[in-house]
Amino acid sequence: MTKNLGKYLTLEEFCTCTNTYKKYAKEIDPYPKNPESIAAIKALNQFILDPIIDNFGRDKFQLTYGFCSPDLRKYLNRKDPITGIKNGRIETRIDQHIAHEINQKNQYYCQRLGAACDFLIINQETEQVVDWILAQKLPFDSLYFYGKERPIHISYGPQHKRDIWTFTPTGMPTKKGVYNWLQT
Repeated sequence: MTKNLGKYLTLEEFCTCTNTYKKYAKEIDPYPKNPESIAAIKALNQFILDPIIDNFGRDKFQLTYGFCSPDLRKYLNRKDPITGIKNGRIETRIDQHIAHEINQKNQYYCQRLGAACDFLIINQETEQVVDWILAQKLPFDSLYFYGKERPIHISYGPQHKRDIWTFTPTGMPTKKGVYNWLQT
């Protein structure tokens, strides 16, 4: 599958980039079922990711987490049978990685809609990438700053809240440490 989402990324890249998918690829259908999800992922690429890649370069852009299919979601919530460590975590009620997918009750997993991804810019301090995103006034919905050398989570959705969060060492969301960005 080579369907382009924007100038740079394909649907296949966006749906198969996680370590959990790579580990269980034979057991996971990674692709969206709802056409609205593809439209939301394309909008994320057009309005957020394409400008970021235009500026920093395709060779430096590393997608670490894109779309989360319902199949992938099941595996993220499981523990690795060998290590006993959870494969990942996802909060589908607020996590826009699941885009516009619909659950068995015929409701959106995430009522916030839109789409999200996590990415790194190789050899670039994460704070500088966030500074650039804010200076460009990109219309993101949420941005999560996990730390200096960790991926940035960014979403694009109908709310365009431009909400910025960081996290405590225990994983609790906080505004502590993002005050300078909130003024931008």
